[in-house]
Parts: sequence; structure tokens; C-alpha cells
Amino acid sequence: MCGGVEAREADKVWKIYFPNPKAALPVLLEDSGQLDWITWGRRKEQQGHDPQGGWAKLSTVQAGGWDKYRPRRGFGMVQRFMEKEGQPGDKNRPSHWFDVPEGYALECLVIGEGEQRRVYVVTTEPPAECAWIHDRWPLLAGLAGS
Repeated sequence: MCGGVEAREADKVWKIYFPNPKAALPVLLEDSGQLDWITWGRRKEQQGHDPQGGWAKLSTVQAGGWDKYRPRRGFGMVQRFMEKEGQPGDKNRPSHWFDVPEGYALECLVIGEGEQRRVYVVTTEPPAECAWIHDRWPLLAGLAGS
């Protein structure tokens, strides 16, 4: 389900993990072409009315389940993402890192305005060869002009 990402900014490499309440992703907004660091989802202990978690199932998005939040399309500009084996709560869950191919980004939804914006990674079914790791997988989007 993409519990962490690796992003590069100039010569710095950032490892960002969802459990951190200050986690943010570098997101390219489709409608503005602007790259911003946006807070990644909402944790249970955080105040707000936005959905809990940091992910949006593609099937729920397609069925209109996110329409009430008036989401905008964004692209998570990361080089790698991390999946943990098993289910939350399992002990000693191994992490697996996967490269995001050149010219691709994580498909994301951005909701809210200004400092209240949050980004959610759109997930789908994993590739068959990775289904044993997790039952949800970040959806990759091709970037225009790549």
C-alpha cells in the first residue's frame, strides 16, 4: 500500500514514511503544473474531517466515493516506494523497495486548500508477481512529455 517513499530534491534524498505525522510528498499538480510538498493523508490521532489513511482505492475513486472531497489530480514525484509484507499489526514485517520507472509518478488525489491540503496515493491491485507482498499497490501514471 506504499508505506514509504524515496524522493530527491537537488542532491538530497528524502525517505518519507507514512506513520510520521509530518510526512509530506512532493506532488506535481496536474491543473497548475506546480510542484509542492503536501501533507500525506491523515492519521487516526490527527484532527480533521479528511479521510483517515494515506491511500485511495482506485475502485472507490472510479465509483465516485471521493467526489465529495472535490479531489484534484496530482503526481507523487518519487523515485522509489516501499511496501511492507503482510498486514498491519503483524510483527517483523519485511520492507521491499521498488523503483518508479523514469517518466512515471505515483497517481495521487489532492484534497483541501492551502495549508489544509492533503495528498492520498491511489492504489490498485498489485502486479501478479508481487501479490504475495500486499493486496494493494500504488497506481503509476505516465507523465506527459516523458
